Amino acid sequence: MKAKKKRLLFIAGLVMALMGSAVLLVFGWKRISREIEKQRLLKECIVFEIPALDIKAPVMDGTEHEVLSKAVGHFPGTGELGRGNYCIAGHNSTIYAEIFNEMKHVEIGMEMYLINNDEKRTRYTYIVTENFIVEPDKTWVLDDFGDNRLTIVTCTDDGTQRQIVVGLLEKSDE
Repeated sequence: MKAKKKRLLFIAGLVMALMGSAVLLVFGWKRISREIEKQRLLKECIVFEIPALDIKAPVMDGTEHEVLSKAVGHFPGTGELGRGNYCIAGHNSTIYAEIFNEMKHVEIGMEMYLINNDEKRTRYTYIVTENFIVEPDKTWVLDDFGDNRLTIVTCTDDGTQRQIVVGLLEKSDE
């Protein structure tokens, strides 16, 4: 009886170890796949960057789940590179793309860049001028304010509100 119990415990332990390894393998593969996709997109898309926060991400058109699961999304109908209110959104989440997890540490005066992946690699430099929290239904932040700015929209850590970061265009390499 004692040998049978030991054998059962050994088998249960082995099964648990195999299941744990499989779960780790799946999550590891998912993270590696995401990084490979991100590197590919960084070569093809506009690039958003805040060096002080170690944020570097591709920018794709649209804010659908499919876009935001792998990149930053540009809100349709908002500004162009270096013109108007260029509005982007990204996840602050450990479940989805972790692009804006460090955004809570943004400070007024930090530099942000949008880099066009065209043959000239034009870089637009924005300086953070505002950082505030709004309710999710406050879409006025996407409006045109008559200047050239970059507006970033992301979730607060608990996901109930939106953090808004605004940077004004300082210069471009055009």
